[in-house]
Formats: sequence, C-alpha cells, structure tokens
Amino acid sequence: MFRKTLCTALLLSAAVLASHADGARADERVERGKYLVALGGCNDCHTPGNFLGKPDFAHALSGSEVGFEIPGMGVFHGPNLTPDKVTGLGDWSEDQIVTTLRTGKRPDGRMLAPVMPWMAFSALTDADAYAIAAYLKSLPAVANKVPGPFGPTAKPTGFVMRVVAPQSE
Repeated sequence: MFRKTLCTALLLSAAVLASHADGARADERVERGKYLVALGGCNDCHTPGNFLGKPDFAHALSGSEVGFEIPGMGVFHGPNLTPDKVTGLGDWSEDQIVTTLRTGKRPDGRMLAPVMPWMAFSALTDADAYAIAAYLKSLPAVANKVPGPFGPTAKPTGFVMRVVAPQSE
C-alpha cells in the first residue's frame, strides 16, 4: 500500500513540476516575443499616437491613426495587432501570424503593404517568430478599427505620412 501511495505521489509531483515548467517556458516565450517586438520597432507603426509624438501605450499595438501614402498604391495604416476578434488578430492562429510575418501574405490572401518590412522578418527563426506570435496573442484585446486601406484614388480620412520619391535632375 505504501509503495502504491508513494508511486502515486511521485507521479503527481512530476506532473505538477512539468506543468510549472511548461508555464515557465510559455512565459519566457512571451517575454522573448515582447523583446523582439520592441526591437523590431512594431510599436512605431502599430501604436496609436506614436507618429504624433504621444504614443498611447495603454493601447499598445492596437493600430495607428496615421497612415503611410505610397504613390500609386494608396494609404495604409498600421493595423491592430491585439487579439481583438473584430478589429485585430483575435481569429488568427499563431501559425497564421508567423506565415504573415514571413511571407507578407495574410490569411485572407491579401498582401501586406510594402511599408511593412516582412522581408526582414522572413529570416526569423521558428522560435523567434512563434515568440512574437505568442506575445501578440497574450496582449489584452483592444477594439480599434483603423482607417483604410485606401486605394490610390480614394480620399483618406485621417493623418497621412507621404512617401515621396526623389526629384530627378
């Protein structure tokens, strides 16, 4: 009887330790993702107020009210990266986030605007790409629908940063 109780106790202890280790690894992965998002400058284009000199970190990564105009292509706003199901990435899986980071292709088939440097992210290791996805999924969901995208002939409804080609001489 003692032996059976001891074995049961050891198995339960091992299960508890394993679950704590998994939790610690998940926490480390989210922290790594947070670091990579900061290093990658994601807050610059995806946090409200950043381009106006007053970043709203209470709503970090929930999308920008300032868009980029690319001549001949239109105006593109940094979208909401929080897990809000209506205006953000709430219905995206980690695999879909990683695929979009690496290929520039969204789950709906649309390509990201050229201003998004997905080509730089295409070289991320699996561990780093999934750390970013885990961090984005860990954020509080913020409902924030950004304007656009606006095609080349559409009239934007917010602030616009214009990318201007150099003048030829």
